Amino acid sequence: MSQLLTLELSDDVYAALQQQADAVGLSVAELIVTSLTQQHGLLTGANLQPEAHTEEVLQRLLNYAGAVSLGYATGIDNESY
Repeated sequence: MSQLLTLELSDDVYAALQQQADAVGLSVAELIVTSLTQQHGLLTGANLQPEAHTEEVLQRLLNYAGAVSLGYATGIDNESY
């Protein structure tokens, strides 16, 4: 589902948007939609922002980290009784 939104922009604002859109190969409308989507976190699932996805993966990995003490020395250089 989509909605139609009409904006009135000054010539200066439109020209600046047009330059930005041309630089990335998008139309002005696509540039605005993309910017709003990213700025307001409207991406879902696999389209998560990279920083958020990286932090989530790091936290899941750290859940497995820790240390266990067996109460006695183990290893080739340690004496075992």
